[in-house]
Amino acid sequence: MQFENTGLEKKKADLNRLDDLMLTYGLVRAGQWDYERVTYDRKFDLKEGVYYLRVFGVAVEGDVGADKAVIQLKTPALGKHYYPHGVEYGADENYPKTLVSQCEKILNDLNAEIEKFAQ
Repeated sequence: MQFENTGLEKKKADLNRLDDLMLTYGLVRAGQWDYERVTYDRKFDLKEGVYYLRVFGVAVEGDVGADKAVIQLKTPALGKHYYPHGVEYGADENYPKTLVSQCEKILNDLNAEIEKFAQ
């Protein structure tokens, strides 16, 4: 499930500031990066299953590996994890309404914070 029109997909921001801000919302970059892309994940372990809120980004300047990059954020997504296959984002997935609402709030709050320092 993609969260369209959050405003995040229009934002460019410094990687280090994003890393710090994302952590305050429980979104962790950890090993989900290469030299051009990043993914911030927040895990939700519910009785219905394991879900991940993901905020994607791509470096438009600099190098993620050197921790010196400007990141263009992309459309965030919510997916359900299936062992051992991975995360599925399909429209036919059943997402708990309370989880979707919680993710929307996180993304709205995140967008307002990023607005303060985005390019």
